Amino acid sequence: MNTPVTTRLNFELMNEHDWPLLYELDQDPAVMKYINRGTPSSLKQIKEIGIPRMLAYKNANKGWGLWKITLKKDGSFIGWVLIRPMHFFTQTPDFSNIEIGWRFKQSSWGQGYATEAASALCNALKMQPEIKTLSAMALADNKASISVMQKLGLRWVKNYVHTDEQGDLNAVLYAKPL
Repeated sequence: MNTPVTTRLNFELMNEHDWPLLYELDQDPAVMKYINRGTPSSLKQIKEIGIPRMLAYKNANKGWGLWKITLKKDGSFIGWVLIRPMHFFTQTPDFSNIEIGWRFKQSSWGQGYATEAASALCNALKMQPEIKTLSAMALADNKASISVMQKLGLRWVKNYVHTDEQGDLNAVLYAKPL
């Protein structure tokens, strides 16, 4: 997949050496609020769980992975956008349905960066005829992520209950055909 280009952002697939950026991002409880109820990720979690998971689905030719997003004006890291087949870790992966997600530093919120980055990646994914659907999930209370989904043209598919080690949470699935 060709690397996306926008006027404000640089894109690069992350690798195992980017753990300091992942760790830094995950230290803000506000960033983690809708991920794991605001608990910062430990360095051990990043290195022993996060990095191996990222490497398991990374495929530069298809554009799968965590895309590091930096500002063109100063090169500062502001977050990432995830691209991978739906159900990659929970069921049989659906290679025709691509999941998109994002995590950005609080200092970059409200400036359109998540929408700009995700939109550029969606446009690049459209060039792959085997991809039929783009999907995104969020907790139902995460109004900012749902807004990004809607700006990308994704539409509500269903409400569901997300269950993790801390209990049940209401979540939503949005999708659109590509």
